[in-house]
Order: sequence, then C-alpha cells, then structure tokens
Amino acid sequence: MVTQVELASGVERAFLDHGYQYLTMTALADAIDVTRRTVYNYFRSKEEAFRFLIETANARAVAAGMAAGRDGLAQGLDPVEIFATVLDIRYGENRRRLARSPHAIEINDQAFRRCRDLMIASAIAFQAELAALIEDMQERGLIRLRPGIKADALAQLLADGARGTNQSLPPTDPETLKLRYRAMVGAIIHGTAMSA
Repeated sequence: MVTQVELASGVERAFLDHGYQYLTMTALADAIDVTRRTVYNYFRSKEEAFRFLIETANARAVAAGMAAGRDGLAQGLDPVEIFATVLDIRYGENRRRLARSPHAIEINDQAFRRCRDLMIASAIAFQAELAALIEDMQERGLIRLRPGIKADALAQLLADGARGTNQSLPPTDPETLKLRYRAMVGAIIHGTAMSA
C-alpha cells in the first residue's frame, strides 16, 4: 500500500517522464512502484490518474501558497512581497516542475482539455482564500482598497495576472517567475500610471 503523497509523487513523475499520450498503465505502475494489477485499484484509466494528478497538485499548491502568505503576514512582510510569494508558490512551483519535462506543452494542453473543471474549481477556491487574506490585511491596516474595489475583485486580478504571467510571450524563464509576479503585483496594487 502506498501513501497518498507517494501516489501523487509517482503519478506526477510518470506523466512528466512519459507525457500523456505515451504513458501506459504499466509505466504508471512502475513509477508508483506497484504492480500493473495494483495500479487499477487506484485508477480505472490513465485519464483518471491524470485528473488525480491535476487535482492533488492544485490542492497542494493552494495550501502551500496560502500558508506562505499567512507566514509572510505574521513576519510583517510588505503586501507586495506577501502576494508575490503566495502566487509564486501557488503557480510558480508547478510551472517550474513542469518546465523540466520534455512533455511540458503536451501536459499543459491535456490539463486544459481534460481537467478544465478541476482547474476552475481550484481557481475559485484559491481566489476565495486569497480574498480572505486580503481582508485580513485590510483589518490589520496593511492595505487599503480604493473605493469600489472589493477583496474578491483584487484576488481575481492577482490570480488572473499570475496566470497571464505564466502564459506570457515570449515565455518567462520559470526561475524568474517570482520577479515577474512581484512586478505584476506591484503594478496592480500601486498602479502603473497616473492621469495626465
């Protein structure tokens, strides 16, 4: 019997090593270190294993990102740094792991094709948690939202900006994503221009 963490790690390794199209259930079993017959106790199909991967990776990234944001808040970090850290862990960590795979483009494509519902659910949950962090920062006097701007709207802007940064052209080096997130957060939080 493998633990949930071992299962998630093995499934991720299998897809990163083989891609979606060429991954077999035998290769998946090898990556998890179980027999082919046992792998069917966990997943009925390759698609089910892939959806498990996307769901668990997103849940893990959201939890880790929000924990880092709460830690940054407790340490008294600047709001821009707190948000950049949250976004880098939530989105950047997955992007860096994926970038090391020769199958990155295919995996990304398959995630949008096969797991869009899971990705939307994860985005909604993350943005709700991010909005709660923003409200906490407001209560502590660390940020003050402009009139007409609500915490959930700012959370949406920050998450949209991070997702856009991940898909930017020319592509961003995954190792520099936190710098890009920081610049994007600063632009959203402080604005980039004033009326003439």
